[in-house]
Amino acid sequence: MGGLAYKGLAEQAELAAAGKVSAKELVEASLARIDEVDGRVGAFRVVRYEAARAEAAEADRRLAAGERLPLLGVPVAVKDDTDVRGETTPFAVRGDHAPAARDAEQVRRLREAGAIIVGKTRTCEIGLWPFSESPGYGAARNPWKLGFTPGGSSGGSSAAVAAGMVPAAVGSDGAGSIRIPAAWTNLVGIKPQRGRVSGYPHTDPFNGLTVWGPLARTVEDAALLLDVLTGSHPQDVHRLDPPRTPFAEAARRDPGRLRVAVSFKTALGVPGRIDPEIRRAVERMARLLTDLGHKVFPADPDYGPVALGLVPRGTSGVADWLDSIPGARPEARTEVEARIGRTVGRRLLPLARRMDPYLRRRAGSVFRYADVVLTPTTAQHPSKVGAFDGAGYQRTQSGVAALCPLAWPWNVLGWPGMSVPAGFGRDGLPIGAQLLGHDGEEAGLISLAAQLQEAERWQDRFPAL
Repeated sequence: MGGLAYKGLAEQAELAAAGKVSAKELVEASLARIDEVDGRVGAFRVVRYEAARAEAAEADRRLAAGERLPLLGVPVAVKDDTDVRGETTPFAVRGDHAPAARDAEQVRRLREAGAIIVGKTRTCEIGLWPFSESPGYGAARNPWKLGFTPGGSSGGSSAAVAAGMVPAAVGSDGAGSIRIPAAWTNLVGIKPQRGRVSGYPHTDPFNGLTVWGPLARTVEDAALLLDVLTGSHPQDVHRLDPPRTPFAEAARRDPGRLRVAVSFKTALGVPGRIDPEIRRAVERMARLLTDLGHKVFPADPDYGPVALGLVPRGTSGVADWLDSIPGARPEARTEVEARIGRTVGRRLLPLARRMDPYLRRRAGSVFRYADVVLTPTTAQHPSKVGAFDGAGYQRTQSGVAALCPLAWPWNVLGWPGMSVPAGFGRDGLPIGAQLLGHDGEEAGLISLAAQLQEAERWQDRFPAL
């Protein structure tokens, strides 16, 4: 694929720093691609045409003056759960929204690195589902097959990257919401360790479930964006020391010989049927890891009653967010989730927090004999756009639980995970494999993913559009 729009994040930054392309050219290429394809894809809720062009002009002045920053002049997108000064943050819920007075910490760090925010991407109401559709703000579609969802709830961000509208984007992940869209759009998506990336002004987003992270076509670009996003705010509940070495360096490092546990197990009480095509794709990735010299064997994490750590956090988090929106007019199923959070979730939240050490000991026992756990990212292929239109709470919950039962336990545990492309199904839709690590082990996952990328070359495939 030619043109600036399909050059990666690191490559665009290098071209701008070398004076081979201007920030104006990068931003205009991004905006032109949005104009060309987003009428069909629907990735963006809002595009910042005037602001992005003004910021590009300022970036060119800084570049001409000799200033160099990791992403100076490079266009990126952020999910519509993230405050951008001067823009509203509806998180797909209709209401009386006022423009944000200041940037979220992730956006502040992007600007500090020189990035230009070209727009905010579509999601579902309060990030509840693995699709990115809402009655108030429209639907994002999968660039690989427009009748299907790109996933959720960061599906707008993944669709924007997969369709070449931006080289990388930021998503958030509270139950797989970065990894699921990555899997279904042939991208790399990283859910960092809890506390790695600040969610401020949300100091404990969804009671510790939600973290922000990158979506990109390559491991190198995802690692670079994670380096830019990494850092804590003084008011964050969960804070980490800076990593010893940049994640971009980990993407260039040999992972060594690792012990990889392959698991198709879902947590207790969760649907466990894996689509045969997806199982075969993950088994193929396991064989590839063996060929690359790793010790690969079947073994399952001991999840225990991990759902008891999810439901109080998630439902009370939805209630908190919905209650913060003036004049909120949510879908009925969103209101049901919030009602559960107000009546039950908030009461059980202290118990859920007390269970954390126990759940981590049980699940973490797999790391006594494994370095990484390999699983499918999703159990099923993407649903069709509109598949859950008008569905009630129970039908939606049971449907999405069957689609995506494998990602959310790592949100409860707070540990890092990432999705990498694992091939395509017969219908032409991408499949993802999930790499799961222990406490603070993003660098190891990134090194292993980079080795897989070198063998697979998934970044060389693009949707036809």
